[in-house]
Amino acid sequence: MTLTMYGIPNCDTVKKARIWLDAHGFDYAFHDYKKAGVPADMVAQWIDAAGLDRVLNRTGTTFRKLSDADKAGIDAANAVGLMVAQPSLIKRPIVVHPGGLLVGFKEAEWDAALG
Repeated sequence: MTLTMYGIPNCDTVKKARIWLDAHGFDYAFHDYKKAGVPADMVAQWIDAAGLDRVLNRTGTTFRKLSDADKAGIDAANAVGLMVAQPSLIKRPIVVHPGGLLVGFKEAEWDAALG
């Protein structure tokens, strides 16, 4: 099974997810979207597949630092541009696998999708 994990290496949730993948014997490619960026079309696909509320990280400091106007006006269309410009606005990790997409790390969800 081919997996690609998108995230930031020093994120605690990404670290937990990588440990889980390693413990379960999965080979995966890691894409650091702080260093390598993420194409807008890919972010748009993630939003289409999982929904804006799952993909947009509203709990982080990057979101809190957005202007009130940016926060109030976020929809799927303008969220893509914000997330491409500031990848920390993307929930971590995102894993693309043959059966779909995992957003964030919840062990039970990962067991069901990948186990």
